[in-house]
Amino acid sequence: MPELTLVDAIRTAMEEELARDEDVFIVGEDVGKRGGVFRATVGLYDRFGEERVIDSPLAELSIVGVGIGAALYGMRPICEIQFADFIYPAMNQIVSEAAKMCYRSNGDWTVPMVIRAPYGGGIGGGLYHSQSVEAFFTHVPGLKVVVPSNPYDAKGLLKSAVRDPNPVIFLEPKKGYRLIKGEVPQEEYTVPIGPAKVSRTGGDVSLFAYGLMHHLSLQAAEKASQQGVSVEVVDLRTLYPVDRQTILESVKKTGKALIVHEDNLTGGYGAEIAATIAEGAFEYLDAPVRRLAGPDVPGVPFSHPLQEWFMPDAEKIHQAIMDLAAW
Repeated sequence: MPELTLVDAIRTAMEEELARDEDVFIVGEDVGKRGGVFRATVGLYDRFGEERVIDSPLAELSIVGVGIGAALYGMRPICEIQFADFIYPAMNQIVSEAAKMCYRSNGDWTVPMVIRAPYGGGIGGGLYHSQSVEAFFTHVPGLKVVVPSNPYDAKGLLKSAVRDPNPVIFLEPKKGYRLIKGEVPQEEYTVPIGPAKVSRTGGDVSLFAYGLMHHLSLQAAEKASQQGVSVEVVDLRTLYPVDRQTILESVKKTGKALIVHEDNLTGGYGAEIAATIAEGAFEYLDAPVRRLAGPDVPGVPFSHPLQEWFMPDAEKIHQAIMDLAAW
């Protein structure tokens, strides 16, 4: 079984879906001859041509609008937003059109499209190339929001997203594009959108994370285990819809919950997980629910020391685990 990086797995998924279904196409800035700013589409233009791997203007509203229109007429677009930070000009198209089309048409019209966007900090990108946008979209019924943390899931979830009859926001932790590696089968497979995955079993603390933070959480959990603390790590994978059952089952077993994400703390996605636990497992808790997240500042600083201050890392996660375990 070959080992792939996260970005290689994403590229492989798109290549396989383009080959499988002639209605699939890719549109975005520099996705064609250049192969994307992160090289996620490299080689696809040469294989499938300019009519299926389409270079767009620098206009996110148009990228998504073209995708919605094509999806309404039976095609399956993969729209790439070069950085998640640039998705805001397309918000009206996503929230008011793509997300609501099936509902407003009583199921007569669906929008089978994927919007891919690299998100998150840690690459020295500063304020406008480091944002985490997931919390905006998990508040929008009609969308599905997916964040893979490893190559196996990235490939399988993206293939499921392309085949889904409804719009999927597919957020990719760009710091993990080449940092995170793993075995990926060559044979056909998909990973269903919806279920979370217990990636490490434990009995003392439940740790909930996604994307790059899940990768770092596994490192922190391993270090904690060497100090006698057994951590159950849950990879949320799909942020909307929420897999409440897996979340609650884990907390009922351990009695303690730590939620980790790199987005700002206040109003971040962790608050939804915390509310789920408060509503469904309050009587099982032995300690307050703890959130570890980015601070409430307007953006990830460009300064590397300040970027490190902003970003949760394996050591900060480990310390939060040990603090919670001490209750």
